[in-house]
Amino acid sequence: MKRFTTYNSRAIRFRITILASLLGLIVNATNAQTTVQSNQTVPASQRYSLRQCIDIALQNNLQIKQGQLNVQGSELQLRQSRMNLFPTVNGFASQSFSSGRNINPATNEFVESSVSSNNYQVSGQLTVFNGFAVQRAIKQNDLFLQSTQMNLKAIQNNVSILVVQNYLNVLTYQEQLDIARRQVETSRGQLDRTTKLVNAGTLAEAQLYDLRAQVANDELAIVNAQNNLDLAKLALLQAMNLPAGNSGAPTPGTLEVEKYQFDDPTLEPYSATAQAVYETALQFMPDVKAAELRVRSDVEGVKVAKAQLLPTLTLNGSLSTLYSSVGRQKQFENGTRLDPLNVIVNGVQSTILVVNTAYRNENFTYGEQLNNNLNRGASLNLNIPIFGRFVTRNRITNAIITQKTSELTVDNTKLTLRQNIETAYTNMLAGANRYRATQIQVESLEKAFQAAESRFNAGALNSVDYNIAKNNLDKARANLVQAKFDYVFRTKILDFYQNKPLSF
Repeated sequence: MKRFTTYNSRAIRFRITILASLLGLIVNATNAQTTVQSNQTVPASQRYSLRQCIDIALQNNLQIKQGQLNVQGSELQLRQSRMNLFPTVNGFASQSFSSGRNINPATNEFVESSVSSNNYQVSGQLTVFNGFAVQRAIKQNDLFLQSTQMNLKAIQNNVSILVVQNYLNVLTYQEQLDIARRQVETSRGQLDRTTKLVNAGTLAEAQLYDLRAQVANDELAIVNAQNNLDLAKLALLQAMNLPAGNSGAPTPGTLEVEKYQFDDPTLEPYSATAQAVYETALQFMPDVKAAELRVRSDVEGVKVAKAQLLPTLTLNGSLSTLYSSVGRQKQFENGTRLDPLNVIVNGVQSTILVVNTAYRNENFTYGEQLNNNLNRGASLNLNIPIFGRFVTRNRITNAIITQKTSELTVDNTKLTLRQNIETAYTNMLAGANRYRATQIQVESLEKAFQAAESRFNAGALNSVDYNIAKNNLDKARANLVQAKFDYVFRTKILDFYQNKPLSF
C-alpha cells in the first residue's frame, strides 16, 4: 500500500499563497535590486536564495527589458515636449555659378558675364500663444511617463511572482522527497525487524510480503518525488531565463535553493478588515497607480486637443545677406587735371581751363559685400482657425474616448484588487480553521500510531493495520505543515496589500 501521497489541491492553493505573500520582497527588489549581468557565469554548485533568483529574473527577463525601453521612450517624449517651448532656428546657405546673360543678385540688373554668388540666411520662429497646448502636452507626457514607470513595476512584480511560484514548487517537492526518503527508511527498518522475527519463527511469513510491497511502494514514491523536483527546478531556471547547463548555469540536478523556517502561527485575529486592507492597497499597488496616472494624462490630452481650436500667435525673425562676383563697386579719386575748354562769350571765342577729377573703381571685399547686403526682418503672425474639415473636432472626440477607456480600466483594476483582497481574507480565515483542525488530527493520530506500533511490536497487530496507521499519521503531519505555511502566507498576502514589510 502506498504510504506517500502527493499534495492535493490544497497544496496548489498553498503555493499560490506563498508566492503572493512574498511580493513584499519583490516590491523592495524592484527599487533596489542587485545588478546581475545577463551573460554572467553562475556557479553550478551555488545555493540560490529567493532574493538571488528574483534578481536574476529581473535582470534577464525580456518583458522587463521591453518595459524599460517603453520608459525610455516616454522620457524622450517628455523631453521633446519641454523643448517645444524654445524657438526654432534654421540656417540656409547656397553657392551658385552661372554664365551668359544673368541677373546680378546684388543689383537685379542684367549682365553679360559669368556670375558666382553666395546666399546666407538665418530665420527663427517663436510660438507666443497656442492655447497653452505646449504646456499641457508637457504635463500630459509627464503623467504618461509616471504611468509607464508604474507599469514597469507591475511587470517586475509579475515576473517576480512567477519566480516565487516556481521557487515554492521546488521547496514543496523537496519536502515531499524528504518525506518519501524518511518513509522508506522507516519501512526498511520494519522490514529488517520483521525478517528477523520471521526467521526466528515468531511471525508469519505473510507479514513479510506486506512489508516488502510497502518498501517497493515507498521507493517508487521517491522516484516520483525526484522527477517532480527536477521539473520544478527546470521551471525555476526557465523563469530566471537561465538555460539549464549553459555557460556554467546549473542544471535541474545541481540546482539547490535555500529553505525558510517559520514559527508556528499564534492564530490571533487579523488586525484589519478586508475593507480596511482594500482602502490601504489603493494607495500603494502599482497597477492602480498606473491606471490612475493614465487617466490624468488622458485628461490633459483632451485639453491639448481643444487648444487647437484657439488662435496661434507666432513671432518670426530673419537675417540674410549675399555676395556676387559682379556686385557693386566702390569709387576712389585718382587725382585732378586741367582740361582746355573752348567757349564763345558774346560772339567771342575763348579758351578756359576746366578742373576734372579722375576716379577708379574697385570691387568690394567678400566681407564688405556681406555687410552691405545685410537684411533684417521681423513679423508677428496670427493664425485663426475657421474651418478645418472637423479634423480638430474629431481629435477632441477621440481624446475623450481615450479618457473614458482609461477610466474604465481604473474601475476594472480596482474591482480586481477588491476581489483579490476579499478572496485572500477569506482564505486566511479558512487557513486558520484548517490549521486548528489539523493540529487536533495530528495529536489524535500520534496517539493512535503509538498504540498501533506497540501492538505491532508485541505481535498483536498485523502489518496491514500498522501500515494504515503509519500512512494516516504521515499524511496528517504533511497536512499540518501545509496548513501552517498556508495560514502564515495568507496573512502575509494581506500585509503585502498594506505595504507592510515582511519578516520571517
